[in-house]
Amino acid sequence: MEQQEKEFTELVAAHKSTIYSVCLMFSKDEDEVEDLFQDVLISLWRGYASFRAESKPSTWIWRVSLNTCLNLERKRKRRAAAQLALENDYFDARDEDSRQIRQLHERISRLRPFDRAIVLLWLENMSYEEIAAIVGITPKNVSVRLYRIKEELKRMSNPETNEK
Repeated sequence: MEQQEKEFTELVAAHKSTIYSVCLMFSKDEDEVEDLFQDVLISLWRGYASFRAESKPSTWIWRVSLNTCLNLERKRKRRAAAQLALENDYFDARDEDSRQIRQLHERISRLRPFDRAIVLLWLENMSYEEIAAIVGITPKNVSVRLYRIKEELKRMSNPETNEK
């Protein structure tokens, strides 16, 4: 058991940023992100013994992280919990690049959870095949969904200024 714990700890350390990236796409609240991270770790630990290495460990971690966050998102919606706003603004509003990044992040956060997951993976420069393996759809479906998501993002207006 001790060897398994050591391997798991090393695996998590190597992919910690991936797990946090997924969690950040599902919440803007720091405490909630930490809770999501802990839930993902629990899910990873529960599934670690049965991980058969049929896919790369990174693919497995992406899939478990996304599925855990998606499931928690569904539960949260069923409970109709109020969504918390981001208190910290990590972007300099005077910088045009930062303003555009903040606007893109805000628009992505308004997407449906599954679409958010696909965009997150695409922004991580993953191939359509890798994205398909993680989210459980075909590479062609990834291509079609990304096209539709991009079009949806273009049509969104900024709620603060009503600009597109």
